[in-house]
Amino acid sequence: MVSAADSKGAVEDAKAWALLESTLNASLQEQRRSRRWGIFFKLLTFTYLFVALALLSPLGQLGSSAAVGPHTAVIEVRGVIADQEEASADNLVGALREAFEDENTKGIVLRINSPGGSPVQSGYVYDEIKRLRALHPDVKVYAVITDIGASGAYYIASAADEIYADKASLVGSIGVTAAGFGFVGTMDKLGVERRTYTAGEHKAFLDPFQPEKPDERAFWQQVLNTTHEQFIRSVRVGRGDRLKETPDMFSGLVWSGEQALELGLVDGLASTSAVARDVIGAEDLVDFTRQESPLQRFTRQLGASVGAELATRLGLQGPSLR
Repeated sequence: MVSAADSKGAVEDAKAWALLESTLNASLQEQRRSRRWGIFFKLLTFTYLFVALALLSPLGQLGSSAAVGPHTAVIEVRGVIADQEEASADNLVGALREAFEDENTKGIVLRINSPGGSPVQSGYVYDEIKRLRALHPDVKVYAVITDIGASGAYYIASAADEIYADKASLVGSIGVTAAGFGFVGTMDKLGVERRTYTAGEHKAFLDPFQPEKPDERAFWQQVLNTTHEQFIRSVRVGRGDRLKETPDMFSGLVWSGEQALELGLVDGLASTSAVARDVIGAEDLVDFTRQESPLQRFTRQLGASVGAELATRLGLQGPSLR
C-alpha cells in the first residue's frame, strides 16, 4: 500500500522532472534559435563580401568594348573634368588607349557634355590625343558636343580632328577662372582674430581670412593669364586656319552650336550616331568609357570629394577652365 506521503512525494518528483524537462526544452530551443540566427548572419556576411568582390573585380566591369567587328569607339567626357572624377585624365586617357589599340576601331568619338574643370587634367588628355593620333594615323578622333562643351571640355575637343555639336549646344568659354571668398569683414564683426604663422612671405596669400595684398593679387592674375595663354595656344594649334578669330573669341564667352559653326569653333552640326554613320562609316557604336563600380563610386564620393568640397567652400581652389 502506498502511503499519502509517498504519493505526495511522487507528485512533487513528477513536477520537478516536468519543470526540468521544460527548462531543458526551452534551452534547446534557444540554442537552435541562436544557431539559426548565427547561420543567417554568417550567410549575410558572406553574401555582402561576395557582392563587394564582384563589384570591385575587373571581370564585373567588362563593358561592350569586347565587341567584335568594325565599329566606332565612343568615350564619354561627362561632368566636371578633375582628378578622382568620372572625367579624370586617368579614365579618359586609359579609354583612349584601349580604343586606339582595338584593331576593329574605325574612328573614335569623344561624346562631350561637360562645363570644363582642371586645366591640368584637360591638358593631359589633349596631349595624349595628339600623341595617339601620331601613332595611329588611320584612326581619327571626333568630338561631339551635346548639351555643353565649355572651357576645359573645349580644350580637349580642340585636339580632335573635327568637332561637331547640336545647333543649340553651348560651346566655347575659352577662359580661366579662380574663385574664392573673403571673410575678413565677418571676422572683424565677430571679434575673431586670425593668427597665421608662415615661413615665406607669401605662403598664405590665398588665405580667405586675411586681407588681399595688391602685389599678391597681381601675381595671381599673372598665373591665370599664363594658363589662359596656354589654353589659347592649344586651341589655335588644334583648330588651325578653321578658326575665325574675333576680339571676344578668347574672352570666356560661350556660343550656341550654330554660332560656333560660323566662328570655326566646330566643323558641323551632327549627333554621335550621325558622325559614326556618315563621317566614320562604322555605324556600330562600342562604349570604351571607363566605368566605376557602385562601391568604388560610393567610396570616392565619401572620401576624396569631402576634402575637395571643403577646399572649394573655403576658397582654396586653383585655376579652373569652366
